[in-house]
Amino acid sequence: MYKLREERDIKPSAFGQMVSATLYERRFGPYFCQPVIAGLEPDGTPYLCGMDSIGAQETAKDFMVAGTATDSLLGICESLWRPDLGPEELFETVSQALLSGQDRDCLAGWGAVVYVITKDKVIARTLKGRMD
Repeated sequence: MYKLREERDIKPSAFGQMVSATLYERRFGPYFCQPVIAGLEPDGTPYLCGMDSIGAQETAKDFMVAGTATDSLLGICESLWRPDLGPEELFETVSQALLSGQDRDCLAGWGAVVYVITKDKVIARTLKGRMD
C-alpha cells in the first residue's frame, strides 16, 4: 500500500513508526506480540527497533531481543556481541545466542530462522534447537 501511494519503498524507520501506531491504536484490546524490526536505511545505515504489545518503541544500535526468552537472551547477547561483526561472524553470534536462550526457556520454541541483511543480499538460514 505504501509503495503504491508513495511510489517508493518504505524505509525501516517509517515501517517501525507504522507498526507502533497500529499497536497503539489497539492498546485496549492489544495484539499480543513484541515485534522486532530490522533493516537498512537508504543511506546504508542499519536500523533496529523493538516494541511492546501497545507500541512503545525502543531503538538500539547493537541488538534487540523480544519474546519469552528475553531475560536469557539479554545476558548471552551482551557477552557475545561486539561492534563491526562480519556477516558470518554475526550469523554465528546470533545462532549461539538464540540456541542458548532457547535451551534456558521451555516456552521459547524449537528453532529459529536467522536473517543476515547486507547491502547486497539477505541471507536466511534455519536453526534447529532441541525438540523435547
